[in-house]
Amino acid sequence: MNRDLTRRLLAAGPVLGLLLVGLAFGLAEPAFASQRNLVTIAVQTVITAIAALGMTFVIASGGIDLSVGSVIALAGTTVAALLQQGHGAAVATLGGLAAGTAAGLVNGALVTRLSLAPFVVTLGTMGAARGVAKWISGETTIEPPREAVEPLADLLVKEWTAPGLLLGLALSLAAAFLLKRTVFGVHTLAVGSSEATARLCGVPVERTKLLVYGLGGLTAGLAGALQMGRVGVGDPTASLGAELDVIAAVVLGGASLAGGSGSISGTLVGALLMSTLANGCNLRGWPPFVQEILTGVIIVAAVTLDRFRRAN
Repeated sequence: MNRDLTRRLLAAGPVLGLLLVGLAFGLAEPAFASQRNLVTIAVQTVITAIAALGMTFVIASGGIDLSVGSVIALAGTTVAALLQQGHGAAVATLGGLAAGTAAGLVNGALVTRLSLAPFVVTLGTMGAARGVAKWISGETTIEPPREAVEPLADLLVKEWTAPGLLLGLALSLAAAFLLKRTVFGVHTLAVGSSEATARLCGVPVERTKLLVYGLGGLTAGLAGALQMGRVGVGDPTASLGAELDVIAAVVLGGASLAGGSGSISGTLVGALLMSTLANGCNLRGWPPFVQEILTGVIIVAAVTLDRFRRAN
């Protein structure tokens, strides 16, 4: 009975954490609970949440992707460069998605073809993707015409019906179905649980890993396009440290760093928790280092929670 209760509490950990953080900031700062601020938090969550969707598959497969922040910057820079060259928002966005997907496939190819550890591979491509972004931008920010950026900027207007927010919810439903109700999702979890066993059962391990990293790159590319629309410029130095928020959101949401488990709904709660923390710190006027310390504490807590989940 106690063991069952422990499992339920651990499973409810992300939601309880979100409620506690929200309650603490709500009591400390009345403006936190205003409708306008809650909409702001929801919209700010979209970029991290979309990138975390792909990361959920990567971590569930037993991998890790440290390059996601750099890929977001690469995709955003690509979108800005294409807009500046006179291409429409749709073409520019497709370019950003292509850049992100290509980066993800490179990660997957290096992991599978060279049998390298994902941590080492993505640590290397983290620098490489950032370097390519700086090369594309000439080591400066790219400022497309304002009218060219408007279609992307309008996706994240601060409204409950913001197209970007609705897109994020739709993608989350699709990702949940893909992970839990399709052969690809079953293969992803099987590879993460035991690669050797999955191979013996006929699971195409290398192809699954390649697709998983490609999916991670695709979602990072979309996050980069949305980020570019939100700030209005292509900045090759953007999203520094974003990989910490994305990975923390996934692990807080119930995915195990050892692989074999993952939850899209949990990932969304984790992403919302990270955005709530950032928003509350800003409202309180706390310096950036406070948020960085709290983020570090949350990551350690997430890993500890993961350990307890696996032990129980």
